[in-house]
Order: sequence, then structure tokens, then C-alpha cells
Amino acid sequence: MKTDDGLPASASGHGHCDATEERLPTVRSSSRAPYSTLIIPLTSITDRLEPEELFSRPQPLEVELGSGDGTFIAQYAQRFPDRNFLAVERLLGRLRKIDRKGLRAGLANLRLVRIEASYLLDYLLPRESVHALHVYFPDPWPKRKHRKNRLVNARFTELAAQALRPGGTVYLRTDDQDYFAQMTAVFAANSEFLLAESPADLAGIITDFEKDFREKGFATLRSAYQRR
Repeated sequence: MKTDDGLPASASGHGHCDATEERLPTVRSSSRAPYSTLIIPLTSITDRLEPEELFSRPQPLEVELGSGDGTFIAQYAQRFPDRNFLAVERLLGRLRKIDRKGLRAGLANLRLVRIEASYLLDYLLPRESVHALHVYFPDPWPKRKHRKNRLVNARFTELAAQALRPGGTVYLRTDDQDYFAQMTAVFAANSEFLLAESPADLAGIITDFEKDFREKGFATLRSAYQRR
């Protein structure tokens, strides 16, 4: 699926969409310039990003695919200033919320990009450039005829292996039992990955969707897979 401006549409928490969203301008800011925004404007959707030009310091890169309102990524980036973080989200309104949070907190280690998640993995992230991928509460597409639209599928595991450094980890969360079964099955079937553990300090940071689901009595289902 593509947005009205031709950008591939991202899988973000349970797929909410606002057709009245404004569109990002396609102009590039100069590398390492002072930031009045953390949002990375894209002039091309074919040229790979260069992480060393996006951040002021070269540090391990972690990427959240579908960042919602940034509840998780803003806390995580603040807790770990020795890592760089890229938040990926399609809806501009959500991206601007994360931008405001990041700027208020002075998060020099956080950048934001508006693009579809699997497209970013396939075409924009340099190969073996990422230390961790975070995929929390993507749209479950519960109807059987729509499940082909799910972000985490067999192809996703291949893209994750391509983007991750050896030893890098994919962290997954969902409230949907059927989707969780699919997530674990496709990663178990990919010989590039081993089952891993989610660190306690990571599991303790909840997302906006996770907070809502907990209040409604839904359990969080978690899994993690490390690239060999």
C-alpha cells in the first residue's frame, strides 16, 4: 500500500491512519547541521541512508519500526545515550509528537524517518548496519484474507538478517495470539536466527499501545531472535 504522495505506507501500531495528514517536504538538510527537527527529510527512496551522517557521534544503531507516539523510543534513547536510535513511522502527526518529545529531552542520539517499515529494511538501511530492531504491536491484520499484509512474515526475517550485524537482535511484542504464533514460526524457520532473551531493562519500557492493552487486560507476548 502507498500513501497519496507515493511513499510506501508503514506498518505501525495497529495500523491507524489519518487521511488528512500533512506531507513531509522533500528537501535534505546538511549533514551534521544543528537540528530544529529530528525528522530526516528524504530526497530519494532509492539511495541508502548513511547513519554516520545522521548522528553527531558514531554509535551502535537501533531501529524501531512503527514508533506510534514515541513513548518507547524517547524513553529508551534517553536511557542509553551511548546508542543511536532511528524511529520509523508513516503518520506525520505521530512523527511530530516524537519529534517534540525528542527535542524537549535534548536527544542528540534520536532521528526520525517517515517511510514504510519493510521498504526501509529492504532499500534504505545499509546492510549489516543495525545492532537491534524493535517491532512492537504492528497491525495484526486479524482477518484471514488480510494476513498477507502483516509486517512480520518469512520475507521480513530475510530483510532483518540483511540489515542486522552478526549478533544483532530483533525484539518483538504483540497482544495478538495468532500473530505471535506467526512471528515465532517464521523466525524459527530461518536458520540465520537463534532464540534470544529480552533484557529486563528493555522489557520494562512499555509502548503507548502496550499501556492501553494492559489497561484492557490483554497480555503482552514477547520474543527475541539473534542473528548468528
